[in-house]
Amino acid sequence: MGQAPERVTGARRTESGWSFLVDLTELERIPSTTSVIATYRLDVDDTGCLLGYERLRRFVRGATD
Repeated sequence: MGQAPERVTGARRTESGWSFLVDLTELERIPSTTSVIATYRLDVDDTGCLLGYERLRRFVRGATD
């Protein structure tokens, strides 16, 4: 993905390592409240090697759930 995560929103242990939920800025806009953010699930093994990733959702930064 090549981007630093804005925040880690979840982490859990799995049989093969760890699963993390991270938010990334996919599209930077002005004002920043209109930027597009995506939540990804990253699966890594016990050594930290990436096993896979999946985009779970996209949303505008200023939107509320």
